Amino acid sequence: MFVLEITYSASADRVEAALPEHLVWVDDHFAIGTFLASGPKNPRDGGVILALGDDRAKIEEMLASDPFVVAGIGEYTITEFLATRTAPALADYRQQRP
Repeated sequence: MFVLEITYSASADRVEAALPEHLVWVDDHFAIGTFLASGPKNPRDGGVILALGDDRAKIEEMLASDPFVVAGIGEYTITEFLATRTAPALADYRQQRP
């Protein structure tokens, strides 16, 4: 599992202009089951996505297609972790230690 944190590197006006296209991209990844949760950070200097996956290279490739990245509006930090404990509603996503 991955925590994907984007930090904006452009003005709020540029972020707002690209937001609709970014949200379509996010919704597409929810639809195919890659994303579990997402939203803006507070303060609003970026956002966070909780994503499923076991291949960091594929996650990096996916992030390169985010309209925010394509437009040079933000940059992602990727943190991979094992979700060995979850809330009951996320039990299907629990992972085992190797």
